[in-house]
Amino acid sequence: MKPITKITSLFFVLLFLTGSSAFAQSAVQSAFTKSYTSEKSGKYSDAIKEVAAIYDEKSYEINLRLAYLNYEAGLFTESMSYYQRAMNLMPYSIEAKFGYVLPAAAAGNWDAVLNQYLEITKIDPQNTKANYRIGSIYYGRKDYSKAFEYLEKVVNLYPFDYDGLLLYAWCNLQLGKVNEAKVLFNKTLLLAPDDKSALEGLKSIK
Repeated sequence: MKPITKITSLFFVLLFLTGSSAFAQSAVQSAFTKSYTSEKSGKYSDAIKEVAAIYDEKSYEINLRLAYLNYEAGLFTESMSYYQRAMNLMPYSIEAKFGYVLPAAAAGNWDAVLNQYLEITKIDPQNTKANYRIGSIYYGRKDYSKAFEYLEKVVNLYPFDYDGLLLYAWCNLQLGKVNEAKVLFNKTLLLAPDDKSALEGLKSIK
């Protein structure tokens, strides 16, 4: 009879664990639902409290949700901390990295922003958004050679995209590639015929 007793005990243990898991999942769903309601009303503090009440440091989804809500609440340091925890749990998560740059940029931490974009390109070398923003940051720092490297990739992937063409045109001009810049400015004008920046670029060439 002992084996039967052991099997019966094991069955009730598994039943209890399954029930506990279902209860926990229900609590998480309820907290998320309530947080969405508070968020829609602009009550970010209440939304944070709802999710924080069921906080699990090992949950990627909970950390990501709290990161976003703290960002919306203007709590940038807290937001970055939760995004970092999410990234630690899911190192290849591009969504968490793109999320992290929001509070980092709002806090003026551009080195951290650049680092996350670079990390994204290590995972996804063809990621257009990350490549463009890296190029933009380097261009703003007047490191035109590095900016060129990333913007060239963007334009190769999207040859007729306004943002990529315009910034790539200016980058070429800053590097003394006048003919290339002229062609790129004119392509930009095909997309936006009265674009002031492109016209200014052409005027500076003449």
